[in-house]
Amino acid sequence: MSSMTATLSSAGSRFFGKGATSINPGLVAALIVIFVFLSFYSPFFLSTSNLLNILKGVVVIGIASAGETVVIISGGFDLSVGSTAAAAGMLAAYMLEIGAGIWIAFLLAIVVGIVVGIVNGTIISYFHINPLITTLGMLSIVRGLAFVISGGREIVVKDEAWLELGKGALFEDSLAPGIPWIVIIAIATFVVIGLAMPRTPFGRYAYAIGSNIRAARLSGVSVNRWRLSFYVVCGMTAALAGLVLTARTGSARVLSSQTFELDVITAVILGGASLSGGRGTLWGTLIGLLLIGVINNGMILSQVPAFWQLVVKGSILLAAVLYDEFRRQRRDDT
Repeated sequence: MSSMTATLSSAGSRFFGKGATSINPGLVAALIVIFVFLSFYSPFFLSTSNLLNILKGVVVIGIASAGETVVIISGGFDLSVGSTAAAAGMLAAYMLEIGAGIWIAFLLAIVVGIVVGIVNGTIISYFHINPLITTLGMLSIVRGLAFVISGGREIVVKDEAWLELGKGALFEDSLAPGIPWIVIIAIATFVVIGLAMPRTPFGRYAYAIGSNIRAARLSGVSVNRWRLSFYVVCGMTAALAGLVLTARTGSARVLSSQTFELDVITAVILGGASLSGGRGTLWGTLIGLLLIGVINNGMILSQVPAFWQLVVKGSILLAAVLYDEFRRQRRDDT
């Protein structure tokens, strides 16, 4: 019981407050070095429009990574976030196309995320199926349902309010570009989940279950119920990311957000979350996101071919996983 109490009491310090000191300093240093290098390399990098493009480029991944961070901290894994985003955006666009109101369309899209989270969480928590296998299967199922909804066609978004969400900005005028609404949505998502982590049982139990699931059960924690809730939150953030992506691109496509889950997981692991659970912060995920955004932007400015960009992204993910394993082994040895 005492070990469980220590785990719970230390969970909050890993997020806000002391959590900032747990961020890998090498990651921050890498971000600074690459940022400074690109500032000298390209005259366009430090322009306001380009910096805003970097933020816009990571918001969709960022929204989904907020929920993925919680799942990975709890010792889980979700590969279905990309398909969930595509299906949610597709359903919302389809509902608007047949005459439903925008709020109904958005609500049904979030319900898609909730249902996917419930199915994933139930199979993993109550039937004890490996998260990788479960969410890999769900990835195919949900992507297939997106095909069923649209018949495989692209649906163009015509609702002005939805398009304004993707292209508009707060405080925008002729002299200043303002703060994009999609950036505000991403920040709000991080703040809501971030505040919940150290201050509520939701966050404390995520760390506790990820650190030692047996100790959590012995301490009376309803492990299955809480793990289910973590996957539901992950599904909801993935669906919200799909809505934002559709608003930004102006259309819903079945094959959108492919390899999306790799970017999400890369950001979370880069940010210091451990695949074995019990470790991670949203602050770290945010730094990982910014690093990915800056690297992607730098490759675009350098006109790196798209296939080489995939090679770089895959290499970053592999390096992050190898570092996580090295860190875990070093911790076990001590």
